Amino acid sequence: MKVAIAMDKGSVSAHFGRCLFYTVIEIEEGKVIKREEIPNPGHSPGFLPGYLSEKGVDVIIAGGMGPRAQNLFAEKNIQTIIGVQGKIDDVIERLIRQELEPGKDLCDHGHFEGRVRSCHDGESPQEIGEVPIGKICVTAKARELDAEVAPNFGRARYFIIIDPQTLKFEAFENPSTDLAHGAGVKSAQFLAEKGVAAVLTGQVGPNARRVCDSAGIKVINVEGCTVREAIAWLMGR
Repeated sequence: MKVAIAMDKGSVSAHFGRCLFYTVIEIEEGKVIKREEIPNPGHSPGFLPGYLSEKGVDVIIAGGMGPRAQNLFAEKNIQTIIGVQGKIDDVIERLIRQELEPGKDLCDHGHFEGRVRSCHDGESPQEIGEVPIGKICVTAKARELDAEVAPNFGRARYFIIIDPQTLKFEAFENPSTDLAHGAGVKSAQFLAEKGVAAVLTGQVGPNARRVCDSAGIKVINVEGCTVREAIAWLMGR
């Protein structure tokens, strides 16, 4: 039996699609014979059930999952166990001892998606289109993934640029943050030179937005969350 567990910081993720990694284990005769971590590849609706099915997964464990996703997994003959909390190692032990039971769905779509939304007025997260293919930048207050998203694009202290395929990231200090004028435009040009396909940020001025648009950089407004949460949300859409 092959089991995929949605993982966030060593514990079961509250949402199956918003985690950054999956812990995938193979169990034979009550023992784990193989264990690996694979990155969440990002997806359009319905992608993950097919993706995990191709990897031979029989069971997926997560804190929460909507009914539509559960149906899609069922169509791929993948059992869903939701409402699970705790450290990954503890959950695996409970699973092996056949003591793991589903609980209440832990998804809180309204709360999280209310804080992460599209930059266009009146546009909900579900309406921003497909996840952009290419490097993703998040404006940040510090260099790490657990830093808060910076609320102002041009004045952000750091740009964290992430490869969604490998989830490797690099933090760049914004060279334009202290400019008296034109910080947003210069920041947009900087990201264009880095080959960024999308930027998750707070407020973006009209001039900076025009530069982003002309460079093919998709601007997505996020607020009140960390860089890690913003990336997980985008990849889990």
